[in-house]
Amino acid sequence: MFKILGADQKEYGPVSEGQIRQWIAQGRANGQTKMQAAGSPDWKPLAEFSEFAEALQPAASPTDQAAPAAISPPPSPAKTSGLAITSLVLGCLGLLTCGITSLVGLILGIIALVRISKRNGQLGGQGIALAGTIVSAAFLLLLPIPAAMLLPALAKAKQKAASINCMNNVKQLNLGLIMYADDNKNLFPAGTNWCDALMPYVKSAQPFLCPQGKPGQRCHYAINARLAGRETKDVQAPAQTVLIFEVDGGWNLAGGRELLPPKPRHANAYMVGFADGHAEMVPATRLERLHWDP
Repeated sequence: MFKILGADQKEYGPVSEGQIRQWIAQGRANGQTKMQAAGSPDWKPLAEFSEFAEALQPAASPTDQAAPAAISPPPSPAKTSGLAITSLVLGCLGLLTCGITSLVGLILGIIALVRISKRNGQLGGQGIALAGTIVSAAFLLLLPIPAAMLLPALAKAKQKAASINCMNNVKQLNLGLIMYADDNKNLFPAGTNWCDALMPYVKSAQPFLCPQGKPGQRCHYAINARLAGRETKDVQAPAQTVLIFEVDGGWNLAGGRELLPPKPRHANAYMVGFADGHAEMVPATRLERLHWDP
């Protein structure tokens, strides 16, 4: 094995005898090139090594004798474009961000491709930039599909949340009416002021408002007029008798089934509170079986 001292005064090796012969044939080494044999501390011209005499004969020329040949250092690998890597990462993240990051990934991928082409091989990562551009574009093109699938699910979730909110309202109003009766000789409040009478018990106006109700109304519920002002003991079947029910809107509104909204607000069902304090979502087909008289 040998070491070579190049024209740039850098050491190259250890390399084999075959590699030295190849460099001589390529004109990268000549008789004046300094070389050191393995285990020897001395640097000597390559021409003094007899094993290379034959290889040097065809390569020898006046020019070779004038100056040592330069051993070119191996080319350093091109630096990978950071924009290319970022483009691919953002493109892949489009799966988690519903395509939001893919738009940025697409732009960065195109910029990376342009910069790489202008650097003439000094900047690498063309394949990564191309992959980032393709992945980002694919997520953007496919974005309408998951969106179309997601929107109905969101609408359904919103409807369910509104139904739960309305159910809680009816439960609070029912509880307030029962608490009022307990404090007032077991009498339900009059139909003309029942909303005002409940305010000390429900503490806020929020339970009077259904999330799906008409805007601009103070209350979206009414009391069963046939129970208003009556004693709780007059109700023969409290678990089946309507106490509170949904209406389009009106403060201190009292009445019967005729006040129910023409179209149910909650999945073809109405929120109804019963005289025993519980609440239900009653399908439109079951309205006939509800008790309105005490």
